[in-house]
Amino acid sequence: MNGVHDMGGMQDMGPIQADKNEPVFRERWEARIFAMNRAMGAWRKWNLDASRHERELIPPAEYLRMSYYEKWLSGLVELLAKSGLVTRAEIESGTPEAGSSRATPPLTAEMVPAMIARGTPANRDVPVAARFKAGQRVRGRNINPTGHTRLPRYARGKLGTVERDHGVFVFPDTNAHFEGEKPQHLYSVRFAARELWGDAAAPRDAVYVNLWDDHLEPA
Repeated sequence: MNGVHDMGGMQDMGPIQADKNEPVFRERWEARIFAMNRAMGAWRKWNLDASRHERELIPPAEYLRMSYYEKWLSGLVELLAKSGLVTRAEIESGTPEAGSSRATPPLTAEMVPAMIARGTPANRDVPVAARFKAGQRVRGRNINPTGHTRLPRYARGKLGTVERDHGVFVFPDTNAHFEGEKPQHLYSVRFAARELWGDAAAPRDAVYVNLWDDHLEPA
């Protein structure tokens, strides 16, 4: 979506500080938030794209202030309330309301290793014709949606070349809003750095962006 959440190519965000020995979790609470997201996702009340979009709905000032797993927690709380798994009063108090229903969790400790190993595959084995092919020149569509999209702003209206067809995958732009998976081909598209950033960019640099059929148009 448009906003500070789409940070790619934005000015003045500062350099990325790489940590060669970065731990999986910097604090113990981060591991708990990760586990909570996986456990609640097992209820299948939402999908991966919907969870990403929920974090995009965090107010810009809060989004920029929050750490990575703070955003995960904020998004999870909203999804829990919107799906009806808990009430906002229960979230505020930290205790279940009198008479609230209790359900058996669909995810047990014994099921976790297999679930983590399986992940959340988004590829689909369905017959869908590809609109583009490797080597073809394409242009990122010039769209400005208010909802979720995986087409970054810096690639909209820009010329690129299809490098590879990954196959058929769920289309996140509709899936995030529960409007159907709309499976279609996903491509690796190469954009020259100078096409994206102008003549000041290094002439041999390029950015590869994974984009779906509906994100592209023939050049």
